[in-house]
Amino acid sequence: MSEKELLEKEEIFSKVLRAGRRTYFFDVRATKAGDYYLTITESKKFTNDDGSFHYKKHKIYLYKEDFSAFTEILGEMTQYIVDEKGEEVISERHQKDFKREYSTEEIAAAPKTDVESFTDVNFEDI
Repeated sequence: MSEKELLEKEEIFSKVLRAGRRTYFFDVRATKAGDYYLTITESKKFTNDDGSFHYKKHKIYLYKEDFSAFTEILGEMTQYIVDEKGEEVISERHQKDFKREYSTEEIAAAPKTDVESFTDVNFEDI
């Protein structure tokens, strides 16, 4: 089996969240035994002094036995932040030239994207 066939077999379902210089990849993958797990990859773009760029990637592996506790704690932590500080990003208020690229309403109204278009994303393509 080629490496590409192996990757196609492993990746079951994928979603991508682009957030400024960061991109988050959510991928359902299969173990050798055929069970599923989730990987969350953060890819952050950095520009070198010469104008070229590179990406730093960080990956989290999340297994089914941890889903419930992970989801509960993530929900609790995100709700705490919103309750304490609201939804406005404070650092944005202090940037003189800040211009939001999108509004919350635009995100809510945006059509859902077909997952198939994200399943063959390569970090070097971004």
